[in-house]
Amino acid sequence: MAEESSRLRVNVFDGSRQPIANDVELLITITDGSNKQLVRDNYRTGQTFALPFYNNLFDNYTVVVYADGYTQAGFTPVKCSPQTPQTVEIMLLKTDAMFNFSQAGWDSLSAVNPLLFGILAHGSPSPGAARDRYEQLMETRGPALACLLNITTAMTAINLPFGNPLTYFKELIWDNSMAQDRFYGYADPVLYDQVRLAAAHGTFVREPGFAMFHKGATDSYKQIQFGEANVQLTFHADDKKQIDGLECIKMEPDIDYYEDLAAHALLEVIHNGIGGCLTDPKQVYFLRWIAGRRAGTPEFSPPYSIV
Repeated sequence: MAEESSRLRVNVFDGSRQPIANDVELLITITDGSNKQLVRDNYRTGQTFALPFYNNLFDNYTVVVYADGYTQAGFTPVKCSPQTPQTVEIMLLKTDAMFNFSQAGWDSLSAVNPLLFGILAHGSPSPGAARDRYEQLMETRGPALACLLNITTAMTAINLPFGNPLTYFKELIWDNSMAQDRFYGYADPVLYDQVRLAAAHGTFVREPGFAMFHKGATDSYKQIQFGEANVQLTFHADDKKQIDGLECIKMEPDIDYYEDLAAHALLEVIHNGIGGCLTDPKQVYFLRWIAGRRAGTPEFSPPYSIV
């Protein structure tokens, strides 16, 4: 029987990455590691809870938050102890949420994210044509743009031995392969060496059986920093293109919901293949944000929001 108490703070945010409105009634459910429900009640704002301390696996708590008109979200496991108060930050998205790209305009990107802006503009016959194709993507294929912004934002937060993955990208492939779950582009082949070095240091793992999920791929590595929403970099080294005098290789970045390969295969790839449903960039957005907040890394803040 537990004799001591642990403290667990639950904070809730909306798709704008701001604290959820005070008038939203939150149903917060907390279960311990034995799946015993200890809390299930309605609250107006985030709360601090006193929970039993068992000094065993029962201290791995699960937090789930729901509100009417919002999708349910949560986090597990949260290891609690009296010595270390814990804070869990959850994002809830409205069930009818829409993309808000007001921060992602062409001129805004050129000022706040010159690296991404340069990659987006490269290969276009003129600056005006580059703007036009980007704005067309924004206007007609919002999920694909959200995916692109999710992945490129996440890539800039990955520390390779030198630089981050996005610094090695030179040009995107602007065709129907740019989808809501991945995009393709060309990158300096040095990126392959950098990712393999990162894998040797334990920040990436090589994905076995990658050819089953990525047609034509020659290799693939997945980030393992978080439990969900890690970046995967898939190499198509047999597909090359000369860009600015450098022979570049084709790349396929994506973000999976799950870290575990079995879960990825069973719950994501197979489901998507059978149902014709691609990875949802809204799900990636809030999973990556929650995972980053929990890990204490810089906030995941792509230049758009979900409202």
